[in-house]
Amino acid sequence: MNSKKTKWLLFIALILIIGGGFLAYCIQTAGNTIKIKDVRFVGSDGRLNSALLYIPPGVSSKNPAPGIVATHGYINSRETQDGFAIEFARRGYVVLAPDQSGHGFSDPPAFAAGFGGLDTLKYFRTLDIVDPKNIGLEGHSMGGWASVIAAAANPDGYQSLLLASSSTGTYGAPDGTPTFPRNMGLIYSTYDEFSGLMWKTLIPRDIVKTEKLKKVFNTTEDIQVGKLYGSIEEGTARKLYSPSMIHPRVHFSTEGIGDAIEWMQLTLKGGKDIPVTNQIWYWKELGNFIALIGMLLLLFPLGQLLLQSNFFKELSESPAEKKSLKGFGWWVGAVLTVLIPIPLFVVTIASHGKGYQAASALWPQNITTTIMYWALFVAIVSLILFLLWHFIFNRKNGTFVNYGVTWKDKGVSWKKVGKSFLLAAVICFFAYLTVAISGWAFTTDYRLWVFAIKPMTFLHFRIFLSYLVPFAVYFLVIGLILHGQLRRGKASELKLWQEMLINIFLLITAYIICEAFQYLPLFAGGALGLPPAALFGIVMFQFFPLFIIAALVSTYFYRKTGHIYTGAFLSAMLITWIVVAGQATHFPL
Repeated sequence: MNSKKTKWLLFIALILIIGGGFLAYCIQTAGNTIKIKDVRFVGSDGRLNSALLYIPPGVSSKNPAPGIVATHGYINSRETQDGFAIEFARRGYVVLAPDQSGHGFSDPPAFAAGFGGLDTLKYFRTLDIVDPKNIGLEGHSMGGWASVIAAAANPDGYQSLLLASSSTGTYGAPDGTPTFPRNMGLIYSTYDEFSGLMWKTLIPRDIVKTEKLKKVFNTTEDIQVGKLYGSIEEGTARKLYSPSMIHPRVHFSTEGIGDAIEWMQLTLKGGKDIPVTNQIWYWKELGNFIALIGMLLLLFPLGQLLLQSNFFKELSESPAEKKSLKGFGWWVGAVLTVLIPIPLFVVTIASHGKGYQAASALWPQNITTTIMYWALFVAIVSLILFLLWHFIFNRKNGTFVNYGVTWKDKGVSWKKVGKSFLLAAVICFFAYLTVAISGWAFTTDYRLWVFAIKPMTFLHFRIFLSYLVPFAVYFLVIGLILHGQLRRGKASELKLWQEMLINIFLLITAYIICEAFQYLPLFAGGALGLPPAALFGIVMFQFFPLFIIAALVSTYFYRKTGHIYTGAFLSAMLITWIVVAGQATHFPL
């Protein structure tokens, strides 16, 4: 890549970041008419809570408006509710989208103070721009439980409640009755993964038959989708919406968000009568995604320019001669690379959150810890198989120079390994700087659906450091496998994009298999393939972009440096940052 082309790519990346962020800002503010404030408030137990406050035009202490608390679900953040928040605010509602306790910028631990719902409603009711007699609660998944807990603690503090992919009577949320919660709407999709946990049936569409839901709807007959039960005036109104989608799609669909709009317009007074089909939130998501692409594109020209600098140029080398698997042997190695993560993932999630995986001061995030142990198990098994292959079959043919681990006549050059780490750190820092500036300038981050790249707090950074070493070990081993054992040809024999595609295939195929096993039975009208793993089936959706990023970064920097280190270190930094910033923190630090 010549210098001129590199600089043009860097310029395009910056344009995408700025343009995407500006588009997202324009949409979420409805053309700069809605004010969005990043607020902090102290809860009853002294914890600091975070939220985004959406204020429609014309709203003031002299002209208060109806309000809605829109709460995200587990391992999400306040921005995940942006579709609901934007559309509610456009219709004249003041909206508070909080980070649940232990999520986003709210202090840990997760699950504290009713998932943060108690303090959030209490704070919302202190705002003089909100009509205290006209408040709605909307919560997705665990955010629904936070809403139910808040409603029970303050029965006169709200007028309407909308559960999106959620339930009453789960994880500390009080049971529903014909009169509690007041005016409850329920969006529950026909392929929701948590129907067994939430409504006591493994077949999502069968919740209409459950005694638990019939009790809330005050009927002995199967619930009819779309029918209004009870009385809005008496606070006993009930309605079930049933979109055809999975659990996490409800907060990322015009149908799910439209159902929420309809319910709030039906049960709250004072909002604007904008049709439910008039939605713009998805353009904000497009802006976020454009900025995300820009940040990822930035990594490559920035790395290339740094490698041309006097300090880093000694790292710039061509890959050594290929001494890897060939023919049928390559396919055996590829199949093992694809299959090894699957049983180890199943074994690892069996101990999620308990025993050796329990949250601690060192590793305080349950899901991150589970993923970390799984990555280490995969690294150990893969390294053992690699060493057996090398010493038994390939020792006379290839050396660790050919695998991109050592340098010819120098062995492991710790100076160059250190410089590789520093190069990765500089690239990661500038990538992080872009999302931090976007947050400051546009009040946005980078995201698409369940995948998000967010700024970190100082606590997140401390947690990031504790997880970085294990993930670096994993990516070093993966780099050894991809570029040492499964490398398909010399740089001159295989184009960069071809090698990138091959490595993406090797890293994500395992998760395609896992998701097919989970979801095909569900889409066929039954239950999940493995119901106890419902949460990790959703977590695994994020594996696809994470491992695509890792494959691209690892392959590119192997080609540019001839060694596995820069790509492995940068992959570890990026993935650890993304995972840590987006996960719940369970230990009270």
